[in-house]
This record gives sequence, C-alpha cells and structure tokens, in this order.
Amino acid sequence: MHGLGNDFVVLDARARPLELSESQVRAIADRHTGVGFDQLLIIEPPQSGGDAFMTVRNADGGIVPSCGNGARCVAAVVMDDLDKDEVTLETLAGPTTASRAEDDLVAVDMGPAKLDWQDIPLAMEENTAHLDLVVGTLSNPVAVNMGNPHVVFFVDDADDVDLSQLGPTIETHALFPQHTNVEVVHVLDRAHVRMRVWERGVGVTQACGTGACAVAVAAARRDLTDRAVTVTLDGGDLHILWRDDGHVVMTGPVAETFSGVLDRGLLT
Repeated sequence: MHGLGNDFVVLDARARPLELSESQVRAIADRHTGVGFDQLLIIEPPQSGGDAFMTVRNADGGIVPSCGNGARCVAAVVMDDLDKDEVTLETLAGPTTASRAEDDLVAVDMGPAKLDWQDIPLAMEENTAHLDLVVGTLSNPVAVNMGNPHVVFFVDDADDVDLSQLGPTIETHALFPQHTNVEVVHVLDRAHVRMRVWERGVGVTQACGTGACAVAVAAARRDLTDRAVTVTLDGGDLHILWRDDGHVVMTGPVAETFSGVLDRGLLT
C-alpha cells in the first residue's frame, strides 16, 4: 500500500503472532531482492480495547512509535474488514482514531503535538520554536514530536535543498538522542506550504504523514500559516488541521498496489 508514494508492506498478524528480526525486515525492505518499502506495518490484535494494534518498522529494521500515512492505510484495511466507518488503532505512541472522509479519503486524529524539549526529545533544554542549530545552509528550525521526533526548517525553496546530503547529518546530530526526521519547507500562502522530508532510518521519501503534521504545527507556531493548511509533498497533498484542543488531524488518500505471499526463503 502507499499514501502519496510513502510506501508500505502491510502484514496481517491478527490470526497468529509474527516475530521478525531486524535482518528479516531489511530483507523484505530490499527493493532489488525483497519487496521494498519505506515502512513495514504489522496489524496485530488490540491490547487495550481498540480495533487493532499497528507495529511500525523502518526499512533499517528498527521499531518506531508511529506513522501517519501508514495509519491511514492500516485504518482503511481494518475499516473494510470490520465494516466500520471509524476505528481506533493502538500504537506505541498511543491510540489513534481514524475515519472515512469525503472523496474516499481517510482522516486520522494523530493526537496532540508535543512541544516541550524533553518530549521531542532533545539532549539539552532549548526553545523548541527556535532551536540553536545550524547545519550547512539550514538553521533556526522548529522541533515537534508527533509520535516521533521532527525538526522543521523554513527555507526560500524546499526543492533547492540537498536533503540527501544534509538529512543524515541532521538525523544523527547530538542534539537528538533518538535521532530525528527532517523537513524543509517553504510557505506558499497562509493555507498552503511545500514540504520535503528525510525520514530517520529510511532516507528521502515521497511523503511523511507525521512530518506533514509537524510542519503544520511548526508553521502555525511561527505565525507563518493558519492552523488549517494544505501540505504539498513530493507525492501529493495532505490536509492538516491543528485543532484548538492541541490535536492534529491529517486527511489524505490511501492506495493498495498489490497483495501476495512472501516466500519463506526471504525470511531465513
């Protein structure tokens, strides 16, 4: 499946447990000899009264708490299976509510944005609206946690930034003890921004749902946009609303590309 080109392998482990090592995840992630994905999403039985539990693995094999585009995809599967228009997905970042929206889109309540330096987390106390950080041509970013950490740089032209070079340096900077996702953004108007993303443990991707949420929050914190904004990514548009109660709602499309069975030899 994919959400705006942010692509996933979705495995259903509701009927029986599935344990995958980091090397097995990396084997599935290999776009030449495996399947290829930005994130691996495993649908598991709920643990706390929700409709399903979603485990997220990055292409490097690591576990991450949340994935916005992935939540839309998994929610679409679970809603179809349960014949519901709204479901609750449990994640390591907490419960996420998803519902059907107009034009076959899926809306996901990503929960409240976390803005305290300890919640990002940062290695030291800083003003998360204006980090004292300079890497190459990028400086003065905003830090936001949307279930995983993000650092948002506002630039004149996001398409001119060499993310493949700067992304890994920022991801592993000492200020971010759990590493970070990196977004570069330029503002088109108060309701529209252009964004590109480097995802930790993955690289440059076509889209990132939690990243788009972080960008919307960062832009509103700087008073560059209103709290409802369209975020244009390489893969297309997401619509983000930072509600007055602090919750961030993301609305966008999902698509299924194919289904199949993994060969056991891939997992040895």
